[in-house]
Amino acid sequence: MTFLTNTSNIDIDERVARTPWYVKIFRRPEFGALLGAVVIFAVFTAADTTGQFASLGGAAGWTDFAAPVGIVAVFVALLMIGGEFDLSAGVMVGTSGLFAGLLITQLAIPVWLAILATLLMAALVGFINGLLVVRTALPSFIVTLGSFFVLKGANLAITKGLTGTVRVSGVDQGDGFDSARALFSTTFSVAGAEFQVSVIWWIVLTILATILLTRTVFGNWIFASGGDANAARNAGVPVDRTKITLFVMTSVAAALVGIMFLLRLRGMQAGQGVGQEFYYIIAAAVGGCLLTGGAGSAIGASVGALIMGFAAVGIPYALWDQDWVSTFLGVILFGAVLINITISRRAQGGKK
Repeated sequence: MTFLTNTSNIDIDERVARTPWYVKIFRRPEFGALLGAVVIFAVFTAADTTGQFASLGGAAGWTDFAAPVGIVAVFVALLMIGGEFDLSAGVMVGTSGLFAGLLITQLAIPVWLAILATLLMAALVGFINGLLVVRTALPSFIVTLGSFFVLKGANLAITKGLTGTVRVSGVDQGDGFDSARALFSTTFSVAGAEFQVSVIWWIVLTILATILLTRTVFGNWIFASGGDANAARNAGVPVDRTKITLFVMTSVAAALVGIMFLLRLRGMQAGQGVGQEFYYIIAAAVGGCLLTGGAGSAIGASVGALIMGFAAVGIPYALWDQDWVSTFLGVILFGAVLINITISRRAQGGKK
């Protein structure tokens, strides 16, 4: 005897159902940023009056702007995924360049030793920021805003006090300058187009941050700490240690960019980097990082930085008024966040 069973109306448990590949792509936090990058690239290519925007020469231009932003934005993104902000990341770029420059020019310390000392100084500042956040339970916005003003004032006062100006110069006379510059601030040629070596640093750090975030236990801790810190603690996640580590990483990334600028420009202005912290946050938000924490992508932050590079080079190439650059970035931020939310809701099967 054969029994026939009609299974056409049996619902498949969603926990074991296969998710279509395109839904998986839509759920990626960086998908909206990638979509926006393609659209913006097409717009500026069409509006370009020089014929250079989509060429290798144009790529050298927009990656030159995007790479320093992207290096820091990647780690700002990790920090945002962990549920925190760092408003001192921008001023840390200038602080690090000035600190290394003063060590080299005022104390005659070799360039490589000055670089090491600068990275350690940045790590200490990041540690203090993180420790204050976890021990006082104050919002990281407030703690790092305080750090921002402390460093901004110190940059100006100390630099003027030691040099009589608001600039440190003459670092190219330091011992080891050429070898340091070759690693951090030289250029390389691709079919005649000159790219900054910071592009390579940007790509490598984005890959490493992505591996850290998606393939390690620490990456799981980052998501858990930003998603629900109390639940994470109950599950054994070292939330405080994770957040402090993220602050240190962000500060060191900013110091690396400061060193790159110092060696490239052979000097540093006291106001360098001020205001850039918003670029980093915008890049991370455009790349899919939630302002509430618990979600985001290192790759998305890099795509967000790339979009900024498109704007920085594309607007003058299109002969548009450059006074509108900030407005354009604000529109991009709103648009990208709305796109990310819409795509995420559709990928989840409905509004939440």
